Amino acid sequence: MDTHPAASVVETIGRTPLVELSRLVRMEGVEGRILAKLDYLLPGSSKKDRIARQMIEDAEASGDLQPGQLVVELTSGNAGTGLAIVCAVKGHPFVAVMSKGNSEERARMMAALGAEVVLVDQLPTSEPGRVSGGDLELVERETRRIVVERGAFRADQFVLEGSRRAHFLHTGPEFLEQSGESIEVFCDFVGSGGTFGGCSAAFKEHDPAIRCYVVEPETAAVLAGKEITDPGHPIQGGGYSMPELKFIDPRLVDGYLQVSASDAVETARKLARVEGIFAGFSSGANVAAALQLLRGHERGKTVAVIICDSGLKYLSTDLWEGLS
Repeated sequence: MDTHPAASVVETIGRTPLVELSRLVRMEGVEGRILAKLDYLLPGSSKKDRIARQMIEDAEASGDLQPGQLVVELTSGNAGTGLAIVCAVKGHPFVAVMSKGNSEERARMMAALGAEVVLVDQLPTSEPGRVSGGDLELVERETRRIVVERGAFRADQFVLEGSRRAHFLHTGPEFLEQSGESIEVFCDFVGSGGTFGGCSAAFKEHDPAIRCYVVEPETAAVLAGKEITDPGHPIQGGGYSMPELKFIDPRLVDGYLQVSASDAVETARKLARVEGIFAGFSSGANVAAALQLLRGHERGKTVAVIICDSGLKYLSTDLWEGLS
């Protein structure tokens, strides 16, 4: 154990605990193991802290980001929170551009961390709390405008290699080390694709037999080649109906899984009640997908998932609606 204090909170990003969800597996009556990496315990309460640190440090090292230069990025809230933390410590002003369809808690958290938060109206046909690919395109346009107008560095989580490298260099190897190299299967709900891309590459490099599955909403499973029936699903942070993602290498994909919004919500609630893990929508989707695998052709295997972010970021949403 390191007995010395960290130089800053940025130095604490990474090395999150790995927990076996044995109670949930037992309650669901499935055979196998689910190992969950608790990235909701990172400083910004999400796995996106990892890529925020990697992208900024890579850009500083290359000279693409100058001392004190403005940083801008679109976000559903998590990447923006991570960037707000890293930029605050490293002396970069930060602008987060976010759809009004995302939860209020995340906008407030970024503002509290010193970010300038620009909220973009949704499409007239969109529902609050359900950010579609069309809504994200509006956010993308505003982000590009601000970058040009203010001479900013774009910390683009869909493009910059740091978005994948953070998970290839750190998250994947941490999974392997902490599990005693026992992981046989990995599944991940895809947003930018950086987590899946980095972890799957690390797993396959270690052992090509480890099977890796992309998880999508059942109404917007575009990567699986399925028809989009509802792009405005409530599983925040991913499933944007983007048919091409830079970090998803089809050669590393062993299969595609679909999760319903109701399954994601119910599984997130079960995580809280049964395992004491208070997580968000995408974490519920990940664990629901892992259970799906253990009920099917990965029965008896050890499945790795990430607990992406904290349920505290969704208190104003229907994830916790009706609970007393």
